[in-house]
Amino acid sequence: MAEAIAAPLPLGSASARSAAEKHEARTGWLLSLPALVLLFVFILLPVAAVILMSFTDYELGYAGFRWVGFDNYADLFTSRTFRRSLWNTTVYTAIVAPVSIFMALGLAMLIESEGIGRSFFRTAFFLPVASLLVAMATVWQYLFHPTIGPVNALLRLADIEGPNWLGASSYVLYGLSIIGIWQSVGFNLVLFLAGLTAIPRELYQAAHVDGARSAFDRFRLVTWPMLGPTTLFVTTISIINAVKVFETVKTLTEGGPNKASEVLLFTIYQEGFVYLRVGYASAMTVVFLIILVILMFLQYRIQDRQVHYT
Repeated sequence: MAEAIAAPLPLGSASARSAAEKHEARTGWLLSLPALVLLFVFILLPVAAVILMSFTDYELGYAGFRWVGFDNYADLFTSRTFRRSLWNTTVYTAIVAPVSIFMALGLAMLIESEGIGRSFFRTAFFLPVASLLVAMATVWQYLFHPTIGPVNALLRLADIEGPNWLGASSYVLYGLSIIGIWQSVGFNLVLFLAGLTAIPRELYQAAHVDGARSAFDRFRLVTWPMLGPTTLFVTTISIINAVKVFETVKTLTEGGPNKASEVLLFTIYQEGFVYLRVGYASAMTVVFLIILVILMFLQYRIQDRQVHYT
């Protein structure tokens, strides 16, 4: 009887297939367990902690705290500083994201059509991505200096009086946006180059045979539709990076002058690590995450319908 029990199940039987599927499922869970643990410890647990702290008055350095419910959120939406930082972030994103996307696409098409020096141009435009912005802050401060900076010197050659790019309330966001575009174009450029390389050359030949003689027709009928997945990804990354702007503000302007360049992440940093109001900063963080999720959801609902997946 023991030998009968231990005998292997017939090959191809339902019991054998079920045992194999269970074994495969257990193996899959074991292999994915490290990733699941990291996901829980470094993403889900911190998000849950932030959400819980947003309902408290916890201040960094104090042992106790009390539950305040939605008081932090009520204070948040009546705060002029929060509304100003939200508006500044919106303006910055509305400038940096589309300009960096279209500039990167145009440069990628120019580089792709150039047979000589392609590797050089790829490396040159990617350098801003690899460089540390903190180290480049001195360079940008010099470039945007109102009196000795090269930017205003070029404007004076055209009889235009250059502004104080980083010191005037009406211009500081535009100065930071120029730096943000400089940062983002190289990364988007590499992604677009990868997308252009993946387009089959036969499609351009077929379009030419069908009557697409001009470069614009080939771009409209072949390049742009085939770049749909790449464009969706680049747009997502560009918006996220623009909304998360922090280093330029912290390094160059400290949110000034008169909070004209204060953005959401800088406000969260100020409340949490300068004023030590962790509960209030956590409420800001929750709102920030909700805004990101809504933006990504709307983008995918609108743009994903126009994407042609090969």
